[in-house]
Amino acid sequence: MTSRLSQWLNDPLILLIVTAGLLAFAVQSGELGTADTMHRLQTTHWLWTSQPQVFPHEYPEFGLHGRNDQIYSWYGIGQSLLMLPADVIATWIAHWHIFAGYQDDPAVRSILVSYSTNILVNVLTALISFRLLRQLRFEVPESVWGVLAMLFCTTHLHYTQNMQENNYIMLLTLVGLSFQYEWLRTGSRRALWIGSAALGLNLLTRVTTALDIMAAGIFLLMMVWFEGGRGRELWSRAIAYCRVAVPVYIFFGLLERFYSWYRFGSWTQTYIPIFARESRMQDPSLPPNFPWSTPLHEGVLGALFKPEKSIFLFDPLLILALLLFALLWKRTAPEVRAYALSTLLLLAGYICFYARYTYWAGDFAWGDRYVSSAVQMIALLSIPLLLHYKAELALWTRATAALLIAASLLIQIASLMFWLPLEIYQMETLGHPTFVIALRFKNIVAFALGKMGAWGLDTEAMHQDAWDYVHITTWNFFPYLLRRVGAAPIWLVDAAFAIWGTALASLAVLLLRIKQLLSIP
Repeated sequence: MTSRLSQWLNDPLILLIVTAGLLAFAVQSGELGTADTMHRLQTTHWLWTSQPQVFPHEYPEFGLHGRNDQIYSWYGIGQSLLMLPADVIATWIAHWHIFAGYQDDPAVRSILVSYSTNILVNVLTALISFRLLRQLRFEVPESVWGVLAMLFCTTHLHYTQNMQENNYIMLLTLVGLSFQYEWLRTGSRRALWIGSAALGLNLLTRVTTALDIMAAGIFLLMMVWFEGGRGRELWSRAIAYCRVAVPVYIFFGLLERFYSWYRFGSWTQTYIPIFARESRMQDPSLPPNFPWSTPLHEGVLGALFKPEKSIFLFDPLLILALLLFALLWKRTAPEVRAYALSTLLLLAGYICFYARYTYWAGDFAWGDRYVSSAVQMIALLSIPLLLHYKAELALWTRATAALLIAASLLIQIASLMFWLPLEIYQMETLGHPTFVIALRFKNIVAFALGKMGAWGLDTEAMHQDAWDYVHITTWNFFPYLLRRVGAAPIWLVDAAFAIWGTALASLAVLLLRIKQLLSIP
């Protein structure tokens, strides 16, 4: 046993896996994070119980009329399927006699679903990210630090706490890229099937992940092109790819269309026309082209530069990645250039697609959630490139990198401290535009000093919903939320704090061990 433990403590991959799991555990609030995920969990419940997808009292705020005049969720079913095993087990546990007297939030069911699902996704994302970076010919230390930077220093950390569908989409896309790349190198049809299935499965979560499928194809095409493949060779590779990948994509595409038909009676349309029609019935002042009513330039520039949503402000590692691409482009391996170009095109595709959407930035979200996965995939290269070419970079570049890394870490930690609607409520009083990240740091200092009211941050808008007010007036971690709600016995709250503190200490020890094992020259 001692020998095996010693091996584990000297295995960077094992340490990375445990770190990813502990990180996800430590940042949980016990809640699902957003109403979106709560609605998707209700769809999960609908899959195996007699409950409806949408309760009647939730309409018209949520849900659309579909077949047989029933109200259905407009979301894809992908994340609901992901949560299915956890929901079955959590529902069973929630009915145990020991929990009979506890009916408050955070509910037992949401606690178990959020913890188990987020930990699983975070661990699998760490594994596949490490695998892909190694395939891109980065060394083990560079790959481990690259994955850790993605987990700690990008908006991936925020969405590990607030369980939107973003991290699941990113996980499946990285699986697709990694295994399809393996096929390109080895000719393994099994690898191509796995990669194609992962990309196809993404369609069940969000139809726009067809862009991820295109990005994966572009990645492989550029790899062949950069390595001199032309004419007959390029054509034969394309045919071999399509024979396996296209039937898989068609299968998942038909599943997605069947789910749309089951709810709304159409094989060819999405829910958008129904959403537009019912929204105009409720609010006749909406423009005729709703929900595609945002000017293109406003959506594009908003995603890039708006202080409330800018991808550069919420993910500064993107700036570092772009800087290193510009400085090191000719020196990087073909695999890295192909990956960089395909993910940059993916990001541009998402920004342009959602630019005209009325809710182009994802509405209630930290940053621009529609493009965050693509941003994180680009940022994944920043630290490996920095470490690989560190000796060749000028002092100003290394200093800039250190500043961006530090800023990224602080911003992502700040994103966890309060439930995300806090600044959204405040902006109803403070107005727009608002530098959300600066406001978050101000909120942290004010709350720590007990100055929320004195500094004008405890606004009337925050008090509109009593349930929301409870959740945004405490640190957004499970022990604090449990104590703030006040329904759990004090011994349980104390136990939660003890376990949480142990997890944080263990996480620090693991990071120190990784630093000792993989020292940076």
